[in-house]
Amino acid sequence: MRHEAWWNHRMTGASAGMARRGLLMAACTAVSAPARAQGSRLRQDFEGMTTGHPPPGFRLGLAGGGPAPRWVVLEDPSAPAGPHVLAETSRDRTNMRFPVAVVESFEARDVAVATRFRPVDGRVDQAAGLVVRYRDTRNYYVARANALEDNVRLYRIVDGRRTQCAGTHIRVPRDRWQTLGLAIRGDRFEVSLDGRVLFGAADQTFSGVGRVGLWTKADSLTHFDALEAETLG
Repeated sequence: MRHEAWWNHRMTGASAGMARRGLLMAACTAVSAPARAQGSRLRQDFEGMTTGHPPPGFRLGLAGGGPAPRWVVLEDPSAPAGPHVLAETSRDRTNMRFPVAVVESFEARDVAVATRFRPVDGRVDQAAGLVVRYRDTRNYYVARANALEDNVRLYRIVDGRRTQCAGTHIRVPRDRWQTLGLAIRGDRFEVSLDGRVLFGAADQTFSGVGRVGLWTKADSLTHFDALEAETLG
């Protein structure tokens, strides 16, 4: 019941917020992407997966420098959805290094996504991100929270290069479970933390459907407890 209540709260807030709020505009170039088939709803809490191994059903990748990412399922008894979590564990300190783990079986254009995350460690970064409209490892949108910088930002990554579209400074506590949310409809975005909408943005770089997933940066050790997504009508 606690999982359903959390998800219903996140989806209600994301859908209603996209409809009622005037969003902040970000200066971005327009590039179209081809449309593909849409999904409907996704929930992944990692509880049925074997610890110490990569997560089945995910496509793992990397943009930027450094070695290949090492995403594995770990045990974390503090996780709200159960003791299994997902983390990128390589701890490589290459600054411009963006590991991703995207779900292979789910695609959407207009979608609300949410994840619980706990920043554990990292000297270069302590980042947690949500990916939408993922085309490949070098092209997608990501909303990310950073516990070292105390900010939440929205980026587009085009040909492996990261450009900020919007963001805000807000406390992102280390070693505490929090909920990051991202909703996109058309070219409009809303980014939230713990159910509070922080900011909006607009961008047309990726206009077609794409995969959703999780993201970190550099040497971040971040535990992800669950990933939820639902298409928006």
